[in-house]
Formats: sequence, structure tokens, C-alpha cells
Amino acid sequence: MPHPFLYLIMQSSSALFPVALHSAELRGDLAEDVYLLKPGNSPDSSVTLALTRVGLAGQQACRGEPVVLLHGSFSNRRFWLSPRGIGLAAFLARAGLDVWLAEMRGHGLSPRNRTYRHNCVADYVCYDLPAIAAFIHEQNPQPAHWLGHSLGGVILAAALGGHYLKADGLRSAALFGSQISRVYWPLKVPPVEWGGRLLLGRFDYLSGRRFKRGPEDEPIGLVLEALRWHGLFGRFGDSQRDWWAGLADVQLPVLAVAGESDHQDPPWACRKLLEQFAGPQHFLTLGPAAGYRHSYGHVDMLVSQAAREEVWPLVLHWLQEASLPAVTE
Repeated sequence: MPHPFLYLIMQSSSALFPVALHSAELRGDLAEDVYLLKPGNSPDSSVTLALTRVGLAGQQACRGEPVVLLHGSFSNRRFWLSPRGIGLAAFLARAGLDVWLAEMRGHGLSPRNRTYRHNCVADYVCYDLPAIAAFIHEQNPQPAHWLGHSLGGVILAAALGGHYLKADGLRSAALFGSQISRVYWPLKVPPVEWGGRLLLGRFDYLSGRRFKRGPEDEPIGLVLEALRWHGLFGRFGDSQRDWWAGLADVQLPVLAVAGESDHQDPPWACRKLLEQFAGPQHFLTLGPAAGYRHSYGHVDMLVSQAAREEVWPLVLHWLQEASLPAVTE
């Protein structure tokens, strides 16, 4: 049963920073516990992060290896776990893994912070992911697997390249439909980039529902940051660190998966991001050319009946072995 008032009455469940249990629900054989974290480690002290743990009901004390799933843009935790308890998160939890679903600032159950319109990837990687990693490690000290889809994978790569997430605390990383190398040539023309900044800067956010991109909005700060990355002299990083260059120091097993029919984040660009890592690399394109029955796109590579049959078992094998099955190598 849900407990909507627990956030108000429970004491902190962490020695790191204030954490409260927002809700605890049973979804069939699964337990879904939602924590609200107040790390207080960023310039905006109003930031609160929702972090959901999914595990087998009645087995909270018996935990497998932790797996952290990061949603993409215009999305939230429901990308991984539907209200009916269906999704990759449920599949992995039933396999005995300790599954955690992070929601970025202003997404899902993470409320909009005071400076919401300025939120960007640099905030996520400098402040939020380290806090999430610290709390999960406190609850389960085993090295964690991290998996991101689309922007979630980009955020994960940025955190590793910026050394905000330490590779020695991770067992593996997996990037699904994630890239930062696709070139948008008009943005290489400075007046076009400047004009785009001027126009978009008038808004606080882009509506996912209005543009039919997903259930969530994205802060305009993230969009302006992407314009800078793809500008004439842009780079994948912030004012302090070059995340792209930093990936060359990351010694960690990394899996990159692309969809054969994904035109938003094409396979060649996903492979290029993978190749910047220094550790063991594994790449796969999901489509008939690689022996799959379905030519996967950007979303259905993880959310579809076909993915349930073909891709989810592959993900589980990766998490258990840090390698792909021999037939797909």
C-alpha cells in the first residue's frame, strides 16, 4: 500500500544527507520504494532527487548487484517500469538484481527546483549523479552497473569522462542509443547558433507533450547547453573539464547498443562515443543484419514486445558477465 505522508514523518534513512521514504508500494511480486534525496551539494539548495528501488517483495534484505537505470530526455522512471509493473526494471529485479531508477531534476517525482530553467547536464553530472551513487553505495556497497538510454547514456558518459563517477566504483556501463557526434551543420555558423540562443532563451522549458517527444518537459538550460556543444568551437564538457578527453582515462567494461533504424542517434555516432573509452569495448547494432528479427529504433530497442524477447535477455547477460553472448559478439 502507498504511504503518501511518509516524507513528512520519517527520519532520514541515510547518514550522508537528508533522505525520506516518499512511498512504498507492492506491484504483484515486486516492491517499489521511492526515496527523496536532499544532497545539498549544489548551488541550488532546493534540489530534491527521486530515486526508486525495485526489488522482489519480501526480500529487501537479500540484494543482488545494484543496477542504476538513467532515463533519456522528455522521460522519467516509467520508461523502465510501468504502473502495472512491466518493463526492463521488473525483468532485472526478478532476475535477482538490485534495481534503482534515478529521475533527473524536475522529472517524474523529482520536483522542479528553484533554478529549474537553468538545469543542464553539467548539473546532473557534477552534483546529482555523485549523490545518487553515494546513497546507493550506502544501501548496497557492491560495485554498481550503470545503464543509460539516449540522454541518460550521454549523462553517464559525461559523469565518467569528468571523473565525477569513479570507474573503480562501477562494475560496468551500458549506453543505449547515446551519442554526441552527430553534426548539425547550421549550428557551426555562429550567427545561427547565436540566433537560436536568443530565440530559445525566451522560454523556460520545452514541452515534451506539445512536441510529441514524451511525457516530461526539458529545461531550456539543457537545450542551450547542447547548442554550445554543437557550435563551431563547442566541446563535450563544461567550463572546468573536457568530458570527451576524460573518457580516454576510463578503464571500465562498456557496452554501446544502437538501433539499426534509429535515425536520431545513428549507429556510427553511438560507436564513436564507445571508442573514446579506454576500457574493454562491446558494440552491437540491433537489426536483421546482426541476426535480430526486428529493426529497432530509438525507443523500441528497450520498450517493446520485441525488446522483451530479444534485448532484455541480452542486457541481463551483460550485467551478469560484462560481455555479450558469443552469438552476438
